[in-house]
Parts: sequence; C-alpha cells; structure tokens
Amino acid sequence: MAVLSAHARPSLSLSCLFCSTALALCLAPPLFAQESGDPALLGTLLLDPAVMRALDPDGNAADRGNSQYVAEAELDRARMGDLKDLFSGIASVSVGGSIPIAQKIFVNGVDMLNLAVSVDGVAQNNRLFHHVSANAFDPGLLKSVRVDAGAAPADAGPNALAGAVVMQTVDARDILAPGQQTGGNARLSYGDNGENFGRSLTLATQHEGFELLAYGKRVTGADYETGAGLVVQGSAADLATSLLKLAYESDTGHRFTLSGQQMLDDALRPFRANFIADGAARPLRRYDTQRRSAGFSYENTQASGFWDPRIVFGQSDVRIGVDQPTSPALGVSRGTTETQSGKIENRFHLGATDTVTAGLDFYDRTSRYRDDSTAAITESARNLGLYAQARLDPTTALSLSFGMRWDQQDFTGTSGFAQDYEGASGNISVAYDVTDRLTLRAGVSSVFGGLSIEDNFIFNPGWAYEALEPARATNYTLGATHDSGALQLEAEIFLTQIDDARVSSYAANANGDLETKGFNLGLGYGWQGGFLRASYAYSALEVNGAGADSFTALDLGTPLGGVLALEAQHTPLGSAFTYGGSVAAAQDYTKTEGFADQTLAGYAVLNLFTEYRPAGIDGLVVRAAVDNVFDASYTDRATYGADFASLTPLYEPGRTLAVTAGLSF
Repeated sequence: MAVLSAHARPSLSLSCLFCSTALALCLAPPLFAQESGDPALLGTLLLDPAVMRALDPDGNAADRGNSQYVAEAELDRARMGDLKDLFSGIASVSVGGSIPIAQKIFVNGVDMLNLAVSVDGVAQNNRLFHHVSANAFDPGLLKSVRVDAGAAPADAGPNALAGAVVMQTVDARDILAPGQQTGGNARLSYGDNGENFGRSLTLATQHEGFELLAYGKRVTGADYETGAGLVVQGSAADLATSLLKLAYESDTGHRFTLSGQQMLDDALRPFRANFIADGAARPLRRYDTQRRSAGFSYENTQASGFWDPRIVFGQSDVRIGVDQPTSPALGVSRGTTETQSGKIENRFHLGATDTVTAGLDFYDRTSRYRDDSTAAITESARNLGLYAQARLDPTTALSLSFGMRWDQQDFTGTSGFAQDYEGASGNISVAYDVTDRLTLRAGVSSVFGGLSIEDNFIFNPGWAYEALEPARATNYTLGATHDSGALQLEAEIFLTQIDDARVSSYAANANGDLETKGFNLGLGYGWQGGFLRASYAYSALEVNGAGADSFTALDLGTPLGGVLALEAQHTPLGSAFTYGGSVAAAQDYTKTEGFADQTLAGYAVLNLFTEYRPAGIDGLVVRAAVDNVFDASYTDRATYGADFASLTPLYEPGRTLAVTAGLSF
C-alpha cells in the first residue's frame, strides 16, 4: 500500500498493482497440486465462500444467486476484530467508520437500515442516533453471515427494501468435536497501535440432547494513531460482549433453542462519534451504548415431506445515552429502540429439491427519546405479514424461485398521528445452466416498505405526517457465474430504486427517492493448500434524481464509486504455517455532488499475516499480522463526511502490529 496524501494520490490500478504484487511475492503459492490429506492442512480454515454456501439449505436456490457469504477463514480472523474485518473480503459490502460505535454497513451503496437484518431469525432494530451505528455486531459470536443484495425472497421478512442480512450465532455443537462432551476455546489478542488488548472465552457442553454455550469477550485499549501521525482522540476500545445459549434436540430431531446476547460500549468518543471534528471546539463526550437480543426457536432437523415447521420469537433493543456537556440543561440524551418479532412458517418438501415455504411474521417496534428537560417522545409501528416462497428446479438446468408477501402496518407518530398502511410484495429469480460451467441468473422484486421509524434524536412532537407515503422499492439484478472447479468467475449488474423513502429533519417530515446502480465482479481461485478471493464493486448513487453527498444520503446510502477487495492464503506442503494477506482499495472519487466540496482520494492498503499451528499442541493457533503495512493515511470510502473540507473524518489506523493466540480445548 502506498502512502496517500494530498500530494500523492495513486490511481486504483497502480496502487493495487503494487499491493497485489507485494501480496503475491509474500504468498508465492506453488501451482502444482499437493497431496490430499496432508496432516499440515488439517484444521486450516477455508477462505472459499462456497463452503459456507454449501451449508445453507437453500444455497443452490435461484434467489441465492446474488447472495454473498462470509468465508470460514474470514469469520475466524474477524473474531477479535469488528465488522470491517468481517466484511473485508466482499467489495459490495462496505463498512465505514474506524470505531465500532460509528461503523455503518452499506450493501451496493445502500445503508443496511433499508435491508431486513436478522440474528438467529430475530429481527434487529434499525434507526437510532444518526452519529452512531444502529447495527453493531460482534463477529466473535457468529458462525455464518449471508448478504442478499437486491431482490430478496419473501421469507426474508418485512422491510427487505434492498435485500437482507442473515446472521447465525454459534451453537455448542459448533464448538465441540464429535463425541466431545465439554470443551471450548480461549483467545487473546494485542495490537500495538492503540494498545488494544482483547480476550474472549467460549465454554460449551452437551449431554443427552442438551447443549449449553457461554461466550464472553472484552476489548480495551487507548487512542490509535493514523498513518499521518494523528492521534484520534476518543477512539480507544472499550467493548464487552456476551452470549448465553441453551438448546435441546431430541432423537427425532425436535430442536428447541433459547439464547440471549449483549454488547456494551461505554467510553468517551468524539463529540459526534462518526467524525473527528467539524471546525468547532467541542469536547469529547460519553457515549453509553447497549445492544441486546434474545430469541426462542423451534425446528425439526430431520423433517421431510409436507410438515417441516419453524417457529421464532424474539426481542432486540438498542439503548444509547449521550452526555451533553455543551447543553447542561439536557443532561443526558437517551434514545431507545425496541422490537418484538416472530414468525411461524412451514416448509413443504415437494421433492428432492423443490420446496414451498409459507408462514406469517410480525414485529412491534417502538423508538423513544428523552433527556433531562424533555418528556419522552415516541414513534411506533406494528406489522403483520403473510408470505409464501417457492424454490423449484423444473429441469436439471433451470432453477426458479418466486414468492409474494402481504404486509399491514399500523404506524403511530410523535404527535399522536395514527395511520394504517398495507401493500403487497413480489419477487422472482431464475438461474439457468447454459453449460455445466456457465450459469446465467436474473432477479426482480417489488417490495412494500411501509413507513419507517425515524432517528429518535431528531424526534419532534410537532411533526405533520399526513403527506408521507409508504416506501416501495424495486430491485433488478442480472448476472453470470463461471465455475470450472479451481476457478470461479462472477459478474452482475444491479439497479435498486426506493421511492418515497422517509427523510426527516427536526423541522419537518418528507419523502425522498433513492437510486443506486452499478456492477459487481468476483473471482475465486483455489489450489491445494490455498485460495484467492477477489471482488470489485462499482455503485453510483442518486437522491431525488441527482447525485448525492454523504450528508444528503444519510440513512439511505452513501457515494462509493469503485471499491476492490482481495484476499489470499496458502499453507505450504508439510508446513505448520499458513501465509496470507489482503488488499483493500478504492478508486479516486472525483464527483462533488450535492453539498460536497472536495473529491475523495483513492487508496490501496496491504495487510499481511501468518498463522502457526504447532503439531505438539492440539488446538493452538498463533497469528501474527501487519495491518496497513505501508502506514497509509486514509479514510475508508464508506466513512461519513470525507467529501466535506469542513470536516475531519475518522481516519483509519496507521500501521498496526497484532498478535492473536487461540486455543481450542
């Protein structure tokens, strides 16, 4: 990675050529096949996302054609990190913000607030204070992550305007080896830039069908330094997460699961946590955030035929308290978003691969704001949905997925305004194998979105709602996949339009239109002992028919342009070491649209690592990494405010030396 400054802004092609060449020299994988069953490769985590797709019961369905899966190795290497680490290998999923409290996720340029997000089937909350993330998750407790971009199936849930994000947390049986009754894992990590010290412990046990898992993680540190030598005040890590999960599965496959998780971040942060400064002299202030989710589920893991039910009930909430040192009368501003949700569905197995899933789902969501001088102000929405999704393979070459849902929403505003909205949604996806290697695919959806709850830190009891219209999104995707075994190539074009999205300021409510369009390219190449994953995403964003800046598009999307992600790893024959690295890059963004007054410099960042699995100590993995090898000073393309000269955005950390040790027992 070259150091980027106002005097040297290399193009994407030159920067990536340099970084990719350095990565290739560090890896230098042999092109000949290694012997299968090499003991040194046992336990090596796979970078190939196809492995995670194969674990998805619907991984081969036509509606999964535009889905992206986080690979096993990506999940494991992000466990002591954050969301940026989790999605680092997928260019179409961008994570802006260098600290967890400010990290916002964008899929094809669309803010994840406009996607249906679930954890273990439990619907998660959306809008909160616009300077913080409403969707912070700990990668350490996740076992799978799937992103459905664009046309999502009807059973993805309500409000899947631009797709869905589906996460599953680990179970005890994922931690324990076959026949093992009690075990777990422990991890320690340290990064010198910010002196981040992380520790996590997972304990699991199973006996006669009962399973219990307990997980905890704590990460603390100091303020980090950028590549330009700037110490980012208020960036110190102070994160605590936990998960408790109890399950029972009978001999006939009836499985009941009860889980609860919590994530805490309580520390001094920049006055507005998603950027460093705006030119005014403002102190750091305390952000006390708490995210909780709990759920109960039932399924039959051995079900077949026409009776394969699944039931999920859960609650999620996000609470934030923000000190107001410049407005003493307010004291602490407190925002809360709570959602109770559930679904009851059944999957009808019509044949070996043909299924129809039908059911009903609901959510009851309330968002609230109060401070020391303001009584509680609330907005709330209730939604009941009926849906059905068919996944069929009429021929060996043709795969179809189509579905519909109907939603009725009861919305209550801050002023007491109450209104019912209802609408239908439909989707269809098709995949056709032109040859045994080439597959063409397409998808389209029209999605009813209702009226979204707004940012509770701008709630106004005087808002008028009568002119607001329920949102509706239209998604189109067209793509192709070439799979020759060792080499996989993907290409797709996409268009997402969200009409009548809710756009609010404290002064008034309004509707707005969002459009994002572009294309994604993907490459995967595997050899015995190694894998390369690369992707390039380009998206162009418009709000109300015109190009937009990161402020105008707030909570809707963000301008990204061209973004590239590359990862590779290799385990030499007979070696206990795995070598790898990644490149994260973005092209120069030369448009100054909306209120933007400066262009965005391109960057290319190189990260390298090596992992050691000593043969004499079962379950031990030691990983040493150098992130931002060339100490670049840059902001991630998805970070808010970099297109304004008046703001100092959250620059990413400079060169960081990190060591992680994990022991499974």
